[in-house]
Amino acid sequence: MDMNNVNIEEIVKQVLSGMTGNAPAAASAPAASTGIPKTARVAVLTEKEHFDIKEYPIPPIGDDDILVKVEGCGVCGTDAHEFKRDPFNLIPVALGHEGTGEIVAMGKNVKVDTAGKPVKVGDKVVTCMIFKDDPDITMFDLNKKNVGGADVYGLLPDDDVHLNGWFSDYIFLRGGNFGTTFFNVSDLDLDSRILIEPCAVLVHAVERAKTTGILRFNSRVVVQGCGPIGLICIAVLRTMGVEHICAVDGNEKRLEFAKRMGADTSVNFMNFKGIEALTEAVKEAQGGHLADFAFQCTGNPKAHANIYKFIRNGGGLCELGFFINGGDATINPHFDLCSKEINLVGSWVYTLRDYVTTFDFLKRAKAIGLPMSELITDKFPLEQINEALQTNLAMTGLKIAVVNK
Repeated sequence: MDMNNVNIEEIVKQVLSGMTGNAPAAASAPAASTGIPKTARVAVLTEKEHFDIKEYPIPPIGDDDILVKVEGCGVCGTDAHEFKRDPFNLIPVALGHEGTGEIVAMGKNVKVDTAGKPVKVGDKVVTCMIFKDDPDITMFDLNKKNVGGADVYGLLPDDDVHLNGWFSDYIFLRGGNFGTTFFNVSDLDLDSRILIEPCAVLVHAVERAKTTGILRFNSRVVVQGCGPIGLICIAVLRTMGVEHICAVDGNEKRLEFAKRMGADTSVNFMNFKGIEALTEAVKEAQGGHLADFAFQCTGNPKAHANIYKFIRNGGGLCELGFFINGGDATINPHFDLCSKEINLVGSWVYTLRDYVTTFDFLKRAKAIGLPMSELITDKFPLEQINEALQTNLAMTGLKIAVVNK
């Protein structure tokens, strides 16, 4: 007998069939037994300040696609802006881009994530950018290209897929030429995963600040604005070994939390009249010295104009508070910038490499005892998405999240 012409697999099947009296089981279970429903709920912003919970069919999974069961998603200031004013003209839209969840189905071609880490059903993932016009780009090409050149799940125009945002039961990640980037973050807990996207913003900002050559271990640093962005900024600086951090804000509870995140001093601007008095207070908080470097984390033009006064001659400033057009700021170019020779850098979102660095930042922050999870002060179920956005706008908490049961 010529064994090369014998189908060994068929022989095995026949033997098994003879032993059990049945044909062998199929290699994969039918879709009906996977536990994946036929439809998914999606929170769709249908008009300003109002989401409707809609139900759509879950599309067939292509060879390059991934279906993720959503576990949670943070509410970003961008979501709040879209909710209140629709500045991006996206309505109707499925929002939510700070999300994470578990892979429940994926195409046969999906083997590794964007960083080359193996992935399988059951792994926890986050998404980053969508390079529709540049599908061949890789993480290591992105030293100077940020998310401003790409789209993001949660800010996509609605289409026939519908499962485009993380404020939902399931999100459909498209493969192939769509340009999706995603990462396996199974080694992080849920709260950490929800915080990845905003933390990446600050990892990027600090990396931008470092390009000035001024930000060092012993630098005196001012962080203005102690919302989630400013508080995370303090945490990133602290994990890098910067110890002299002065937090500036008008809310005493946020300033108290800033100290828990790593600030050693704080200044409440509500206690001072005029920029001269405020500058003296910041100077006094830093032992009689102006800051070597400052981070401006508010979206307030007046705050941007003020922060130059807190910085020494030859110091540095990173402006990262304006994710949308917040209006014009008035400064004196001679006194504020030129004569002081301020090194100014702008920062806007992040690159893929910053995203990967963020995973290690979160592990380090947890290891040194920073209360990162406590940033998430309010959690809402999907059906209370409108209340979640209203809570964000009311600024009664810090980080708001939508978390599925």
